[in-house]
Amino acid sequence: MILLIDNYDSFTWNLVQRLGEIDPSLEPGRDLVVVRADKLAPQDADALDHGRGPTHLIISPGPCTPKEAGNSPAMIAHFAGRIPILGVCLGHQCMADLNGMDVVRHTIQMHGKTSPISHDGRGVFAGLPNPFIATRYHSLVVRPESIAPDGDWEVSAWCEDTLPDGRRERVVMGLRRVWQDAGKAPVEGVQFHPESFLTLDGPQLLTNFLNMGR
Repeated sequence: MILLIDNYDSFTWNLVQRLGEIDPSLEPGRDLVVVRADKLAPQDADALDHGRGPTHLIISPGPCTPKEAGNSPAMIAHFAGRIPILGVCLGHQCMADLNGMDVVRHTIQMHGKTSPISHDGRGVFAGLPNPFIATRYHSLVVRPESIAPDGDWEVSAWCEDTLPDGRRERVVMGLRRVWQDAGKAPVEGVQFHPESFLTLDGPQLLTNFLNMGR
């Protein structure tokens, strides 16, 4: 059962639609459960699916900051290492904020714009073109300098933006938890929107995530 935490965002339902297209056997309400971010405590999520709990967790985009994202950060902390987790846009930022990274306002707003995304070819990015084009809807970013170089997180994807003064700035587009224990489940965040129809390789990224832990 996939648990999708909805941060009161219409993109949540685009994710639902895209996941259903990838795996038509997913039955909404049974195999794919959507819950608002402030309506379910993490410990209560363990009781879903007749006590089996979710097999995958997705944290949706949202219009707010990580500090305003209800139980989304707590869900990440509760299930980290136990089941595969994917954070999309705000979900990605929640992962960063929860783990001591700085989420700051970007110099430029990226709403409905596409960018070439470079990546490390691992995890959810396995088999994707490098770079690939993805759609972005965000005004916040993870500050790269706040990511410890030898810490528990690594940058898995990035892009370059041209600032108003002409300078080029590298922007974090993906984060991955680095586990010392190989048996821990993956935790991945993406700043862009894989569910967008303009992110042509988004279905493959989501398929890679669904295949984790299966």
